[in-house]
Amino acid sequence: MEDGEEGRPMQRRPKMRTPPPGPNSKVLVDRDAAILATSTKTSPIVAKRGSGVYVEDLDGNLLLDFTSGIGVLNTGHCHPKVVNAIRKQVGDLMHFAGTDFYYEAQVQLAEELVKLTPGEFKKRVFFTNSGAESIEAALKCIHWSTRRIKSLAFIGAFHGRTLGALGLTGSKPVHRGRFYYHMAGVEHVPYANCYRCAYKMTYPDCDVWCMRIIEEVYFNTYIPPDDVGAVFMEPVQGEGGYIVPPKKAITHLRKICDKFGILMVDDEVQAGFGRTGKWFAIEHFGVVPEIVVMAKGMGSGMPIGAVVFDAKYDWGVQGAHSNTYGGNPVACVSSMATIEVIKEENLLENATKVGDHLGRRLKELQESYPGLDNARGLGLMRAIEFVRDKESKVPDPKTRDKVIERSYKNGLILLPCGSSSIRFIPPLIITKDQLEAGMDVFAETLAEVMSNKEPSKVARPKEEKETRIVLPPFKSSTELVEGKDTPRGEGLKAGRPPTEGGKKAKKHKDKKAGKKKR
Repeated sequence: MEDGEEGRPMQRRPKMRTPPPGPNSKVLVDRDAAILATSTKTSPIVAKRGSGVYVEDLDGNLLLDFTSGIGVLNTGHCHPKVVNAIRKQVGDLMHFAGTDFYYEAQVQLAEELVKLTPGEFKKRVFFTNSGAESIEAALKCIHWSTRRIKSLAFIGAFHGRTLGALGLTGSKPVHRGRFYYHMAGVEHVPYANCYRCAYKMTYPDCDVWCMRIIEEVYFNTYIPPDDVGAVFMEPVQGEGGYIVPPKKAITHLRKICDKFGILMVDDEVQAGFGRTGKWFAIEHFGVVPEIVVMAKGMGSGMPIGAVVFDAKYDWGVQGAHSNTYGGNPVACVSSMATIEVIKEENLLENATKVGDHLGRRLKELQESYPGLDNARGLGLMRAIEFVRDKESKVPDPKTRDKVIERSYKNGLILLPCGSSSIRFIPPLIITKDQLEAGMDVFAETLAEVMSNKEPSKVARPKEEKETRIVLPPFKSSTELVEGKDTPRGEGLKAGRPPTEGGKKAKKHKDKKAGKKKR
């Protein structure tokens, strides 16, 4: 059944009452600024609740979320199956330190991850609380088992901000400025970024020189290959700009690793759990890593990460590595429910199908503006570049930032990446119609910003008849509840806009009350 047919949601545009931050949101933004440490705030969106691909803020604005909480909410906001699993587990057992004791949820999830990750060899699983912690665990695994003192990473990579992971990160100077890296021995080389090749070459004529140079030059001059324990790589670089390398580049890297006994660490923190249309992005490139690192989309909002690795590289000694909250039972059942939703609702197929359509829309926009270029991505992990012009490719972050700001004021939440790109990472449950609604807003926003027009002067498509979307949950990941009580029986609460049915019921009730009064 195609989107828009009976039983499926039609296109729903955002409903904006006031530009964010509205008066209620502004109060909380000010409170936040007064007490919380400086981090990475990008937009003054103050979330009150969410459902599917929608977020409602404190001022009653209903926005489309094309960020998935930075790639976390692959099953959408508050998926009923995930919520119910969490609720049940909270009532049974909230914590018991799975590194020191035992419970089924942790073992069950580990067994599932071993099946999902590439490779037929015997594997081990270590649970963490985040992507950076997963990278740290992978580093300790490598140093312990190989006893090699160096690691290889790529320029443009983002592997986290904790000091070990920060030694591998190479996407922006601000991440590393003023910090001393306690982990020595990391060497960075350019990634296969064909749009901005560090070697000023063109693919495929280059014959993936960016990978061949590792062996032919670097290993013969200043990086002893026998000292390199592992190469850390994101199949699709995330924070660094959603860089998709040629398949040949990754297969050649695998050959280098095999030749010199170097482990391949696949960082799937942002690209994993269906984001690219496959369970893990590395599957697009036909190679098998020894170690897979994951987090974000793994738990649909619960803090959980994991390292799945070839069992031969296990520490094998109690106390060499451990933690307290890794494999928390509530986080584990959330992850199991996430996996079940991805399977039951065919979200890998949906990410591919809707992602391809997203790619086409971005290409169309790219052709319409001289300042847009390099629409790229896999599945529902997409980006587009803002440049001064297509020939020079000089980054234009100022215009990019203006578009992001105008977009959220128009009801579409977006995030930047790289030097001058916008990333598009909506929940994997998004329908084609919902995607169209968001992309229409984005197209209108581009017209406002890149044509130097004020919003009031831009022709907007005729909106559908006013319909209130009730949040939160929906019956399934593809059906928003409109005018009906939620599965939790909460109905409309706390300043929620009433549905048409609700208005009629209230009107009827008021009439009865009026008769009694008379």
